[in-house]
Amino acid sequence: MDQTIKHAIIRGETSLGIEFGSTRIKAVLIDYNFETISSSSYEWENQLIDGYWTYDLNEVINGLQETYHQLQQEIENNYGITLQKIGSIGCSAMMQGYIALDQAGELLVPFRTWRNATTGTAASELTEKFQFKIPQRWSIAHLYQAILNDEEHVTNIGYITTLSGYIHWLLSGSKALGMGDASGMFPIDKSTQQYSEDMINQFAELIADKDYPWNLKDILPNVYTAGEHAGYLNEAGARLLDPSGSLQAGIPLCPPEGDAGTGMVATNSVKKGTGNISVGTSIFAMIVLDKDISVYPEIDIVTTPDGSPVGMVLANNCSSDINAWVGLFRECYEAMGLKPDMNQLFSVLFNKALEADADGGGLLSYGYYSGENITGLSKGRPLFVRSPESRFNLANFMRVHLFTAFAALRLGMDILTQKEQVTINRILAHGGLFKTPLVGQKMCAAALNVPVSVISTAGEGGAWGMAILASYMVNKEQDEGLADFLTTKVFNDAEGQEVYPDSADVDGFALFMERYTEGLAIEQAAVDHFVENWKK
Repeated sequence: MDQTIKHAIIRGETSLGIEFGSTRIKAVLIDYNFETISSSSYEWENQLIDGYWTYDLNEVINGLQETYHQLQQEIENNYGITLQKIGSIGCSAMMQGYIALDQAGELLVPFRTWRNATTGTAASELTEKFQFKIPQRWSIAHLYQAILNDEEHVTNIGYITTLSGYIHWLLSGSKALGMGDASGMFPIDKSTQQYSEDMINQFAELIADKDYPWNLKDILPNVYTAGEHAGYLNEAGARLLDPSGSLQAGIPLCPPEGDAGTGMVATNSVKKGTGNISVGTSIFAMIVLDKDISVYPEIDIVTTPDGSPVGMVLANNCSSDINAWVGLFRECYEAMGLKPDMNQLFSVLFNKALEADADGGGLLSYGYYSGENITGLSKGRPLFVRSPESRFNLANFMRVHLFTAFAALRLGMDILTQKEQVTINRILAHGGLFKTPLVGQKMCAAALNVPVSVISTAGEGGAWGMAILASYMVNKEQDEGLADFLTTKVFNDAEGQEVYPDSADVDGFALFMERYTEGLAIEQAAVDHFVENWKK
């Protein structure tokens, strides 16, 4: 047993990051050297109910408590002590979406996640009005679409927030949001680092005839910059997080953030000119800009947690279809009476992709579990297509599914690099797809034609990044910026592995992209003609 760590836990010289991802809720407790002391997770999944992708907020609470309980148990087992003190806590979650509460804090409509592609009219009208790209997943697009739809709940709104802001509010009573997540609720004015007053006034003009009993500014969370205190764990929050009663209240909470912000922190990508890519249910790249760029449907402008503008390319779909196919291979194993090791199964299948034809053998796949904003598909239809001449084998099958995970992202990245001449020297990557050494990096390097680095913390992901933000709040020196804190303290001796693009892979991905763009008509036909609920 490490007595130093034990004493740090007892004294509360720790930071806890909790992140609500698309498929997992994860908690990571770190020490003052930013090393992971303990981690835990809870599996969950979204549901398509009445046309909306959602999560039951009761499961949000159950998952929060179960994740913390696992962490608590692991610490007790490893160190023989009960977790009572924590130096700081931070909450993170899937970016944006729409949680609408009334004045009493009751949920008005089921949580509408980032995954919904139901706000096209609102997003388009607001983009035109503001002359600023408003993506469909942004909270303001969800709110305005509800207004356009004359939804009854809008009149009763007392507060709207994101999932990270909701968890933070439950724990602290503070209506706060970190700037990175807030910049996806409503546009941020980079000069004031608050919501754009001009656009708030424009929105007020747009809905003036509705005569709602609220104004937008009053129902949005307050915006906080990384490093600021954003509230304290109150008694109700402590009991919510830890029903056993062991955890003490009064712990400072840092501003809650979206998974994009924690991904930037986890990959040391908050300085201008740096970039990172995060893969999971969705996939997104974040490039910290050093200049203004034009408005494009494929590019979102958000901020780092400390307020620098970021060009964001987000595709709604990434790993869900890959996971489904691996699940099918698992069933085949089990049907033969075997019990597969899932880590080994992923590793074997991913490594087969390295043996494939450079272009994937003429195969084609779309992992569209939901609508895809970049390619303009309104609904999800996972699709695999081949011709009689295609080279259909396991290696090509796996390569094409890994290629398609990056394909929609590539379309958006081309705009940044070719139209706006944004230079990307390398990409720092994190997420489950990169856990198998080299394979995901090689596919990503081929797709983006840039070197791709994965650092040793990549497996911990956003929950670790959230813990770092919590630690920064209480451990930074006076006037120490986030970028300097990360570079000089957190990542000063971080180990990583960089993979450069292979010319054959780059050429192969280019051939695949020709097939991918031509085949979008097939995907659209699947949306149009493959009905969602077959009659029994």
